[in-house]
Amino acid sequence: MTRTRIAVSFALASVFFGGTFVAAKAGQAYIPPLLFVALRFDIAAVLLLAYAAVTTPRADLVPRTRGDVAGILAAGVFAIGLANGLLFVGQGYVSSAIGAIVFSLVPIFSPLLAGILLTDERLTPAGAVGTAVGLVGVAMVIGIDPGNLLGALDYGTAIVFFGAVSAALGGVLIRRAETTTSSTVRTAWALPVSALMLHALSFGAGESVAAIEWTAGAIIALVYVSVFAGAIAYIAYFDLIDEVGAIRSSLTFYATPAVATIGGWLVLGEQLSGLAVAGFAVILAGFTIIGYRTVVPALEGAVLRAIHRVPPIHLHGDDRRDSKFETDSD
Repeated sequence: MTRTRIAVSFALASVFFGGTFVAAKAGQAYIPPLLFVALRFDIAAVLLLAYAAVTTPRADLVPRTRGDVAGILAAGVFAIGLANGLLFVGQGYVSSAIGAIVFSLVPIFSPLLAGILLTDERLTPAGAVGTAVGLVGVAMVIGIDPGNLLGALDYGTAIVFFGAVSAALGGVLIRRAETTTSSTVRTAWALPVSALMLHALSFGAGESVAAIEWTAGAIIALVYVSVFAGAIAYIAYFDLIDEVGAIRSSLTFYATPAVATIGGWLVLGEQLSGLAVAGFAVILAGFTIIGYRTVVPALEGAVLRAIHRVPPIHLHGDDRRDSKFETDSD
């Protein structure tokens, strides 16, 4: 994977996952939460399986090793299924802002779990500093002080918290599985696993299709979380796990609260404070500290390539002569 592709995958995963919080909050007014997530992955699975069938050689579509199967199960059960099921249920009890900031704890859990389950990933001192800086920025963007955050640790917050743990665990287990399948193929097989599990949980919770109100808002929310925050975002996210590891790929969860805040401002009319703008700068500082070896060089490379595409300015006559630097000494 090139540096440019890493940067694109990072941006897509961050933006589309961030919009999930707004769409989830809006969609739950019309669709029961677990059924909402199950339908989301029904649609995403069909789209991604079709995409994989068209773009992948037939021999590469079938899992061949135990690691391939383990990676699919890790993604389907933990990184996608339980993580989103718990998130959507928890969102029914807390605001989008609280849900986003709690779920952004994934980068904290990832290095802790990676240190236990993996041998090639450790959190460096610089990574620890960057993680702390990023979380401070997230709190600034959301506009929550420590007192309000502690007061929000209720039933719903606890559910979202365990969803974040599940997402981090799934990412680390995918890395540990050492799969031979591409991230696209792995995700294509993982989504049906997630959908089946969530349909079972929805049925056990007493949810029913008859309870769905098929309004325009419900359809828009379902399409967004299925296509953009489903198939596309997960391909990008698992691409990052394969290439840069569980710790750095989890940095996408730092950006999601910022995107969710902007989405709430644009879609729901929520105000964006000056403190939130300052928080974006702090988050960027955290990205720079932790991801300077992958994400930052990729962005720098993209900027340099854009500069090189600008046609050179040719000087003429006296301007050409005057522009020369004098290098001879007397």
